[in-house]
Amino acid sequence: MNTNPSAHAAPPSAGRRYAILAILSLATLLLAIDMTVLHLAVPSLVEDVEPSATQLLWIADIYGFALGGLLITMGNLGDRIGRKKLLLSGAVAFGLASAVTAFADEPGLLIAARALLGVAGATIMPSAAAILRNVFTERKERSTAIGIWSAMSASGFAFGPVVGGVLLENYWWGSVFLINLPIMLIVIVAGVVLIPESRNPHAGRIDLLSVVLSFVGIIGLIYGIKEIAHNGIESLDALAGLAVGLVAMGWFVRRQTRLAEPMMDLKLFRSRVFSGAVATNVVTVFGMIALSLVLAQYLQLVLGWSPLVAGIAGIPGGLSAGLTAPFAARIATAWGRGKTVALGLGLLAVSLVLYVRIDLDPNYLTLLPAMVIGGAGMGLGFAITNDIVLSSVPKERSGAAVSIVETATEMGGALGIAVLGSVMNAAYADNLEVPAGVPAEAAVPIREQIGTAFAVAEQLPGELGEAVRHAAKVAFVDGAHVTTLTSAAIVAVFALVAAVSLRGKFVTVEEEDEEVPVPVPAR
Repeated sequence: MNTNPSAHAAPPSAGRRYAILAILSLATLLLAIDMTVLHLAVPSLVEDVEPSATQLLWIADIYGFALGGLLITMGNLGDRIGRKKLLLSGAVAFGLASAVTAFADEPGLLIAARALLGVAGATIMPSAAAILRNVFTERKERSTAIGIWSAMSASGFAFGPVVGGVLLENYWWGSVFLINLPIMLIVIVAGVVLIPESRNPHAGRIDLLSVVLSFVGIIGLIYGIKEIAHNGIESLDALAGLAVGLVAMGWFVRRQTRLAEPMMDLKLFRSRVFSGAVATNVVTVFGMIALSLVLAQYLQLVLGWSPLVAGIAGIPGGLSAGLTAPFAARIATAWGRGKTVALGLGLLAVSLVLYVRIDLDPNYLTLLPAMVIGGAGMGLGFAITNDIVLSSVPKERSGAAVSIVETATEMGGALGIAVLGSVMNAAYADNLEVPAGVPAEAAVPIREQIGTAFAVAEQLPGELGEAVRHAAKVAFVDGAHVTTLTSAAIVAVFALVAAVSLRGKFVTVEEEDEEVPVPVPAR
């Protein structure tokens, strides 16, 4: 018996489909904004809540740990209990956690609330994508819808700092989380009315051991990678985290091959197109991390712009991604998906190369072409690869499939921070010339990074402190050039990989079904 609620229901009308797209885009936009505002709130948050250094790290990291560790589980859970049910439950939890976060008055409560935000985010991301896959069943229309949805996510990363900056200039730090409530209320009310329920009618029970193994494995890997970024490869905590993560993920993968209903369908990776799409998303995020590492610190520390002004300055990049993504499907129809994704990665690589033009002169026109070109590249890449992934699997298994991509993307972000952060810090230290007269004990933190150099400069006499700040700015700009060129080389290589792995005609699941030969009766 088919228990899928949408199995025999009439497809939603065109107006309703695009209203659903608006709801899902709004939820995705909010998640993207929420990921960018915390670092803006940290200074006033530290003053009010007074966390220790360790607690502050957990406040910053626990959201990503919970989100990344649970994406695979939540994608499978939505396929089983219903994507609408999981999405709306997650929206309610996200709203409640936002309220607790906003009014938290002690570090433990704030850490717990941020963890709940991560859990809620893990329910929303794969559910939204899976609902799109089930609502937009016609291939060309789905490609356009996924492009629009991807554009909203890109725009959220651009507007997050602006929204956060405006709120922090007028209200207390909790306002950057409290604003989530009315938006999630709209998502919940409209979602109840408009979104149809869908699930996989043939899915079995979730394997609890696989849930534990995937959670421990992913968190172990992300934690280990982040520890490398903070303390270097020799860190025992980093090595322990990586060891636990690798063992747990190895066990998880082995277990999936023996389950009748695996949480991760490893057969998907036999597809050159699916694997290429996942790899492209990882590399695109890797390139995004390079841009964020350089741009945020350059605008605020080197040029001395406020967080709000720096956020406004970054809008063209997000707008470029948002405006390009909806047209990705048309470009792919004309050129093919492989060439389109390769074009996106190529544009991102060109953008990263253009950042070698930055110097101590606050010339915004130097930055503008790099931001716009990079945004366009990211918009093309994400829109097409998301479409490929969702079109590669039957709609009944869309939640599980998209959770693989989202998890890989989280890993790509962590890897980007670790690798490119290490490159940045090493290049900064190599290019730093500590001014004469700086005490030996002060030279060590000055060599760590530009932020600690500025903190030390505040404690030094006027001219000496200014000399340290200038030396740190020069070293940072030199390090930024090395970092962006390194990232550009990696992205360019994967542009070639994408052109090869995604080449040829891409056949969707629907087209495969259409091409099944019909027996002709013998005469």
